[in-house]
Amino acid sequence: MIIRSQKVMGGIFSLMIIGMFYSCVNDKRIEISSPDGSITLELGDHDGMIMYSVYKNDKLIMEPSAFGLKTDQFDFVDNIKILSKHSKKHKSKWTQVWGEQKEILDDHKELFLRLLSNENDHEINLRFRVFNDGIGFRYEIPEQEGLDRFNIIDELTEFNFAENSPSWWIPAYAYRRYEFLYANTLISEISRDKFSDLVENLNGPRLGPEAVQTPFTVQRDDGIAIAIHEANLTNYSSMTLKANGTKNMECDLIPWSDGIKVRTQAPMNSPWRTILIGETASDLPMSTLTLNLNESNKLGDPDWIKPGKYIGLWWEMIGTNQSTWGSGPHHGAKTDRVLEYVDFGAKYGFDGLLVEGWNTGWDENWCCTGEGESFGFYEPHPEFDNEFISDYAWKKAIRLVGHHETGTQIDNYENQLDSAFAYCNRNGIRVVKTGYVNDGSQNIKRIDKQGNVQKEWHHGQYMVEHFRKVLETAAKHEVSIVVHEPIKDTGIRRTYPNMLSREGARGQEFNGFMPIDAHNKPDHTTILAFTRMLSGPMDYTSGIFNLKEYRYNSPDDRTIDTKHQIPSTIAKELAHYVVIYAPVQMAADLPENYKGNPAFQFILDVPTDWKETKVLNGEIGKYITTVRRDLNSEDWYLGSITNEESRTLDIEMSFLEMGKEYVATIYKDPIDGGWRSNPEEVVIESKIFKNGDRYDIVLPSGGGQAIRFSPKG
Repeated sequence: MIIRSQKVMGGIFSLMIIGMFYSCVNDKRIEISSPDGSITLELGDHDGMIMYSVYKNDKLIMEPSAFGLKTDQFDFVDNIKILSKHSKKHKSKWTQVWGEQKEILDDHKELFLRLLSNENDHEINLRFRVFNDGIGFRYEIPEQEGLDRFNIIDELTEFNFAENSPSWWIPAYAYRRYEFLYANTLISEISRDKFSDLVENLNGPRLGPEAVQTPFTVQRDDGIAIAIHEANLTNYSSMTLKANGTKNMECDLIPWSDGIKVRTQAPMNSPWRTILIGETASDLPMSTLTLNLNESNKLGDPDWIKPGKYIGLWWEMIGTNQSTWGSGPHHGAKTDRVLEYVDFGAKYGFDGLLVEGWNTGWDENWCCTGEGESFGFYEPHPEFDNEFISDYAWKKAIRLVGHHETGTQIDNYENQLDSAFAYCNRNGIRVVKTGYVNDGSQNIKRIDKQGNVQKEWHHGQYMVEHFRKVLETAAKHEVSIVVHEPIKDTGIRRTYPNMLSREGARGQEFNGFMPIDAHNKPDHTTILAFTRMLSGPMDYTSGIFNLKEYRYNSPDDRTIDTKHQIPSTIAKELAHYVVIYAPVQMAADLPENYKGNPAFQFILDVPTDWKETKVLNGEIGKYITTVRRDLNSEDWYLGSITNEESRTLDIEMSFLEMGKEYVATIYKDPIDGGWRSNPEEVVIESKIFKNGDRYDIVLPSGGGQAIRFSPKG
């Protein structure tokens, strides 16, 4: 009989302290620590069930937590025998094609356990890597006699927190994928009902268990911050964390439509389950663990992959409501209007121009059921003169950024993939923004082998494999990808550096079309820095300068809709370019809102590829200050943002090079500033700083501050 690990934990370990647990299995205890000795992983065998515990500086972080896989051919839960173990050290440096820092240190200790299920004589392995910033582990099923194809029915990996700590989370199995504001509750309080009470009403059909998306972040009373996520999500289903009203959580894989979690075959490696651990919350954004658990660049010479900044014919549809994607008198992607954007982008040195509504299909019923098959991905709209525009842009040293909105019409998109990206290559398009707008999370149409329609989850294995297919096809044609409505980032950008950025959270567009009582809150980006951003770059689309009275009632009715105001300030929008990392950044507002505004200079100056990054301070949901050093100069850039609360942050210029003076160009909110009172005024001043100097960053409610430091002389 299979005994669920949760039952074991509840019936035995809740009555025992960790020392008692190991006293009875001390001869089978295995221990491995991080290179600096700060993190310790302990493994023990209890009645054939392998458990792990985690310590940070001798403080218990994870109570004994079980491993487990259930398949249609064998189970790996209990009655497990350790056949052998092997450990080794690894220390190396590798260079990113682009990123938050140029060089990444991979310094870890590895433990490999070869295991046998006595119940069915199947072999399974566990591989652990312990870094100074956390732990990764995965299941490995080797090739073996009598085992070929099999289905994973459930993964029983546990994360049993030592304390019932405050946590920040968004729901899984919900209709809008990852695009929610974050709830902040104790781990034991996680539920859809709680989310509905605190954040947004989710009442409706419940198609899955009480679960949250990862990265899932908690912070203990002693300040230690922990984030659960995964790395190298490949040929597998994405992991959510199932809550049960306690401080313990369990892996819950998003299923196929028939209930199977993963369709696979031996040999198989699962994604890495990751536990990031920081002394404080500000340590978490500095972690490189997720990247280190992915494979090296598979694309060869990456010279065609270029970070940069772009503008977009986008906000006038999603934000200001003055243009449309589809045909009609207000169609945005008309040749003459696009050329205006080209001229503006070329004048100010932007690398790219995104044009949405350029192709056919927008006039059909493409949204939001996944049923239609309308878009043509190499068929320009009649009002979009592709050849003329591409040639015009090329002569002005600016490239078009492609746009593939799929409406989750997966078969339609996959049937056109090669032709679509070949079209991009021919027309000098080197970056494509993809989209998967769909109002239902389990609403992805799939035709099975019998010709029947099945509806899949957005986060399941079917879509994981789809997104990888798109990425690989794009790479074949030397095209990079920015994905909206994506599968979550798990560090695969190391292996496929053409995976530039993703959305995967509530972005700026919610500020554009949602009224003031439903938009993103001022604390939203101060939470993203410690949650969503732990997975990888985000296309937040910052840089809105017209924060009030920006939206029309409709494209036909040019009356300003007064119910809308973006909960930010221009200074905060500038700071986002440093705090919210992406190798391609958008200046999201209309060109006319930048002209004549001196604050625009920061957007023009700020790089998108960095040599070094430091987080100077931060508290989840309250504030964060990040500094980054330009890859191609000695300049540093600082971004600092706050929530609804005004505050003053004292920082030390410890990041500046010793012996040099720096001219700091400071972009800040005025004394009477703040997102409600005076969001569109920016004070620009200059100061001289050197290493060791101190400076007070004054942040009004919902405000921010951005600084460029340039060596003097």
